[in-house]
Amino acid sequence: MAGVTDLPFRQLCRKMGAGLVVSEMVAANPDTWATRKSRQRVQFGDEPAPRSVQIAGYDPQMMADAARFNVQLGAEIIDINMGCPAKKVCKRAAGSALLQYPELVSDILKATVSAVTVPVTLKIRTGWDRQNRNAVTIAKIAEEAGIASLAVHGRTKACRFTGEVEYDTIAKVVEAVSIPVLANGDINDPQKAVKVLKHTGAAAVMIGRAAQGNPWIFNQINHYLKYSQPLASPSMEECSLVMSGHLRALHEFYGEAGGLRISRKHIGWYINPLTGGRDFTRQFNALETTEQQRQLLQDFFLDYRSEEQVA
Repeated sequence: MAGVTDLPFRQLCRKMGAGLVVSEMVAANPDTWATRKSRQRVQFGDEPAPRSVQIAGYDPQMMADAARFNVQLGAEIIDINMGCPAKKVCKRAAGSALLQYPELVSDILKATVSAVTVPVTLKIRTGWDRQNRNAVTIAKIAEEAGIASLAVHGRTKACRFTGEVEYDTIAKVVEAVSIPVLANGDINDPQKAVKVLKHTGAAAVMIGRAAQGNPWIFNQINHYLKYSQPLASPSMEECSLVMSGHLRALHEFYGEAGGLRISRKHIGWYINPLTGGRDFTRQFNALETTEQQRQLLQDFFLDYRSEEQVA
């Protein structure tokens, strides 16, 4: 979720019912810490506790140093990424590529846990390819190293984000360890969340791509878990308010140049599923000022409501 879970999006997801949010992935390499991108990724603003920062790297000492550095900046949880399948991460033997090296995984986890007094969590996949699934082994290593909780994406590194999710494997991980396990992968509605929780026995579900353009999913899942009834979809008025607020927050956080660029993908995720959404997105992506973006979004919903009233 690098490039997605920035401070404005995390704050919105918290407001919409997410129990815990995690920063964008931050490289453990200290040469990157002073860059503008890295500084933005660890800004918390008035974000409520607990503040979780995700780090990625391949060297135990470097990961320990990165954990200490981010705790000094205000992190209250350190989350270690061993689940990212992106080539630019894995080619450096980080992310899910580390699953091939259980001894190195152990060294990284022990060094990081020992370096800080805050909880350290871990995100993994089920293995590095279909012939090499070792999530249970890695989970036991994590528990022994002192990891506080474990999130498991139910696919291998090689699968990336395609193919059937291995909820059975997640269930085996839950049985194998006593630490809380979070189930992740293709959970895109409340009914699926409940189904996955029952099937795996996981302590919670982790939502990623399903929240892009749909931050309402968190309250919808919470409501369904509590009442076993679906929550009504947001009205066009609420959609307009949430998107306008998100757009404003992005421009305030990144400035006009960055706000113009970053907002394009977020607004596209919201709008594309709606009637006329893709045409709107093409227009929106061509705009060159903050005010133009705000005005076009406002006009879209005015027209949308007018069409609903006529219908």
